[in-house]
Amino acid sequence: MTIIIAEVGVNHNGDMAIAKKLINCASSAGANIVKFQTFTASNLALKDAPKAQYQISSDNSTSSHYELLKNLELSEKDHLHLIKHCQSVGMEFLSTAFDTDSVRFLHSLGQRLFKIPSGEITNVPLLREIASCANEVIISTGMCTLDEVSFALRIFLDQGLPLDRITVLHCTTEYPAPMVDVNLNAMHSIKEAFNVNIGYSDHTMGIEVPIAAVAMGANVIEKHITLDRSMLGPDHSASLECNEFKNMVLAIRNIELALGSYSKAPSESEIKNISIARKSIVAKVSIKKGDIFTDKNLTTKRPGDGLPAVMWDSILGTKAVRDFAEDEKIII
Repeated sequence: MTIIIAEVGVNHNGDMAIAKKLINCASSAGANIVKFQTFTASNLALKDAPKAQYQISSDNSTSSHYELLKNLELSEKDHLHLIKHCQSVGMEFLSTAFDTDSVRFLHSLGQRLFKIPSGEITNVPLLREIASCANEVIISTGMCTLDEVSFALRIFLDQGLPLDRITVLHCTTEYPAPMVDVNLNAMHSIKEAFNVNIGYSDHTMGIEVPIAAVAMGANVIEKHITLDRSMLGPDHSASLECNEFKNMVLAIRNIELALGSYSKAPSESEIKNISIARKSIVAKVSIKKGDIFTDKNLTTKRPGDGLPAVMWDSILGTKAVRDFAEDEKIII
């Protein structure tokens, strides 16, 4: 089954009531994991670090990247409340660490699955800290080359993390991501290059791209969730609202059912229709006993509960064993 991660990220806007509502949304939508972000602004960015263009256009309430981050920090107490609330609704809590102190903190809370965001895939000290304590990792690869993915993977493999505990997500780091830049086929390139579990972290508008990714073999889907796309904040505009997220999950689960196995054989539901949809060999005109069967006096018609049409070539040239009326099923 595809693991579906509802990425709250910073869409809580620093408000715990919003954060808990988003957990409830993720749970009711059928997500497997709800994910937040853990960081200390002073460890993450310089005070004069510029805001990205999408951050400027989506949130003009802060003047700097640092100030934006500072308003979105989660305290230790916040984390404990969020974990408790996740447990109360049967959701798995996950948070992405953006600095080494945050890695240690999340590990102290019992987190063993770690998600590496696209922007940190070249952050050697952070990757090494995660590699020292993670039982499983999910790596997003937005803005990455295959060489950069290989570099990050090597850090985890060298630490002894088995390949089957590493999932690599293709991603396009733009909010929202243009369809022309999605390049879902890159998932196959990642799979062929590294033989890892693959997935997709989506920043497009709508639900069709993650659904397509599942049809192409994604084991993990990550998608932002929000209460309202019009809310102030950097990631809301590229997020799904609760009902939309639920529709995406439902569509993914339907695609999983539809993918089925690699066997090509009649399904249980269609067996009953074989005799109705296929045809039997019947008399095209009246036929006398001893007449030779030809394409002039035989045809095929539904239902297919008589001599099957697939026997056509073997019947032509043989003799009728008795008289047959027009439209009567042939017997031999």
